[in-house]
Formats: sequence, C-alpha cells, structure tokens
Amino acid sequence: MGVMFGTDGVRGVANRDLTPELALKLGRAGVYVLSRRTPGAPLVVGRDTRVSGDMLESALIAGICSAGINVLKAGVIPTPAVACLTRVLGAGGGVVISASHNPVADNGIKFFGPDGFKLSDETEAEIERLVFSPGIIPSPVGDGVGCCMTVSDACDRYIEFLKEVAPVDLSGLRIAVDCANGAASPVVPRLLSELGAEVAPVFHTPNGVNINNACGSTYPSALQEVVLSCKADVGLAFDGDADRLIAVDEKGSLVDGDQIMMICARDLKARGKLVKNTVVVTVMSNLGLHLALREDGINIIQTQVGDRCVLEELLRIGATFGGEQSGHIIFLDNQTTGDGALTALKLLSVLKKSGVALSKLASRMERLPQLLKNVPVVDKQKVMASPLLMEAIRQREQKMNGQVRILVRPSGTEPLVRVMAEGKDLEELHIIVEELMQVVSKLA
Repeated sequence: MGVMFGTDGVRGVANRDLTPELALKLGRAGVYVLSRRTPGAPLVVGRDTRVSGDMLESALIAGICSAGINVLKAGVIPTPAVACLTRVLGAGGGVVISASHNPVADNGIKFFGPDGFKLSDETEAEIERLVFSPGIIPSPVGDGVGCCMTVSDACDRYIEFLKEVAPVDLSGLRIAVDCANGAASPVVPRLLSELGAEVAPVFHTPNGVNINNACGSTYPSALQEVVLSCKADVGLAFDGDADRLIAVDEKGSLVDGDQIMMICARDLKARGKLVKNTVVVTVMSNLGLHLALREDGINIIQTQVGDRCVLEELLRIGATFGGEQSGHIIFLDNQTTGDGALTALKLLSVLKKSGVALSKLASRMERLPQLLKNVPVVDKQKVMASPLLMEAIRQREQKMNGQVRILVRPSGTEPLVRVMAEGKDLEELHIIVEELMQVVSKLA
C-alpha cells in the first residue's frame, strides 16, 4: 500500500491533510490511469454530506477536466451508488468524496474502476506515483478540456437498481431509519416508503457538520430508543456514506454485521443461492458467528480486516457472500462493493418471508463477549513491529490457554492501534485489553 492510500482510499483532515491541491492532483492522476482502460470515457463523482465536500469536489473535478476527461456529477449519494452508476452509465470509473464513519473534520477520496470495483493496490500505487511525478499527464487546451455534467436523476437510478436486484414488499413493516445525517438521507427513507413500509426516519437532515455526530452505525443508541418508542419492527442504522448497516431488533437490541451475515447466509443456503456454501469474514468477526455457521454446515473463511480483503478472497475462490462485523457486507451477485441499502433489503426480505421477529432470527447466533479499544499512536507501523508487543500478546494467550482470542491491529484509516480480546469472561477481557493498551501506549 502506498504512502497516501490506506485501506479505503486517501483519507485525512480536510484542508490540512487532504487539501484542494491534493484533490486536484488525485483527479488528474486517477483519470490518467483509468483512461488507459476506457479512453475518453467520463468519470462519475459522488460525495457525502460533509461541509468540506464542496471544496474537494470542485478541486477534484477541476483536476479531472484539466486532463481532458468529462465528469458526471452525481452530488450527495451513497458510495455504493457511485459503483452502480459507474457501470450503468458506462463510465471509465467513479470517485467518491467521503470519510465514511469518521468525524466531520475528516474527508477522503476513493476510486472505482469501470467495472465498479475498488482499485487494486498496484493501481493505487501507480496513481500515487503520478501525484508526486505528474509530468507525463497531458494538459489539453481549447476543446480538449473536459466539462462537468450533472446527473440529475442519480438517486432515482440507484433506487431503481436496488428495487430490481432485491425486490421485496415491505407493506406491514414499521421501520426506524438512522441516516447518520449522511448520504443515506436522500435515498433510504424514500426507498423503503416506496416499497410499502411505514418509515420513521431520524438523523436525516444533514447540514454539513452533523454527519456521524452521535448517530449512525457507530452510535446506534439513539436508534434503539426510537425503535422502542415508536414500536418499530426493526431499526436500520447507516454510516456516513451508507455502505454499512447495523440493525436493531424490535426489543431494542443491536443486531451487528455478524448476525446479519448469519441470517442472510442461512437464507441463501436454504434457497440454494449460497455459492460455494461459503461465507468470507474478517478476523474481527465474533467466534459465535463461526460456531453458528458451522452448525448449519456452512464453510467460513477468514481474512484480514477490510472489505477489500473480503472482496479479494471472494473473487479468488469464486464465492459471492461475505463481510465485516461493522456491517460492511458484500452480495457479489448484485453489487461490487458493500452496500448498506442493499443489505437492508436482503435482511428485510428474510424478515418478511419468514414472519419471524428479528430478535428470534438473530438469537440463532450467540455472541461471545468481545472488547475493543483504540489507542492513539504516532507511528502505527513502529508499534506493530515491536517484539515487546508480540511477546506481551503471546504471554497473555499462553496464560489463557486458548480460552481468549487476542487481536491487535493498526487502523487502516486513522492514527490508532486497535486492541481486541474475545472470550467468555468479560472481566478477564478488560484486564487483558487494559494491559495491552498500556504496552501500546509506551511504544507509541
């Protein structure tokens, strides 16, 4: 992975780390690389609701147009919608301006290829080289300069795509929806209403600075209260760019990505649609998911953290379903990336067909206690390479005699090291995590 590109594009504090100047250079470099695959084809550009989105969108579009390629501007729209529109409109690629679940000060830029898939590490590294050595990128003049055209029906196209790939009648369901004041706001409440649901939307009025602010998939407590107060059948919480989904059952309990995958995997298998009889997950998935799928005779393959890792493994083995505990779930038969709205429709379809309450569907999997804490660091790689940290982990694993799973890893998008422990005794987990956090802090 390059210096700029993390596990999900280029990300940082807008106007400090991710400046308009850098956005312009990324636009020029990105379109130059993508245009070799699809000469002359336009690029789709979409964004979330952050106040810095206007600034970065303008700079990015300027960079693309200065390299002689047209832009199809989709406006505020979910990340997976950009992947969808890139394919539907025959574009040469797509670009999303979003920092997903991060705070409002952050922003990011990530690319999709013409096939709607995120770019490979090698392609991102090439774009990065061109950002620092831009001399070979042409700068046409006159009628060779690109122009920008607004896709006025971008949300309409995405909604129709979702209805086509996941048709479901939601009449009779009362659904509470937390849009995180992000890109789900103009799409999800409308989609569910058009499919017949009674929708109670919250955090669906973005103002540029309230995205992910004590709401969304990383802060679902408010949605839990809404589900109980309005007696909803289910609650749906999205992140800022709407590629993740966390659910809430009718009793107000969380249903995370692992449980959603378990429910959907069982349904896919029952209908003969679980390709390779396999689900691909990351090392963050709860041991309870492994046990539940194993009982159903479903194979489970584990990768490193990140939807990119899940996707790569799905493509490698020819499977089509997998995802992350965070709710970033991939239905490769229908979509090329994680899609919160699509995942919601798949989950709601099982709920509607079965007539069984979400709490009962989710109870099929017993979640073992899992404790995760973040430690701010200056140099993630230095900390992770330390023999002292490796020895501290080994000692604690040996002491627990295999009864606890420990995972220490760097964040792919923030200056953090994440310390996680999983096992049956929560008190023991707290002790282990606190001890390892102290080790990481000393190394930081």
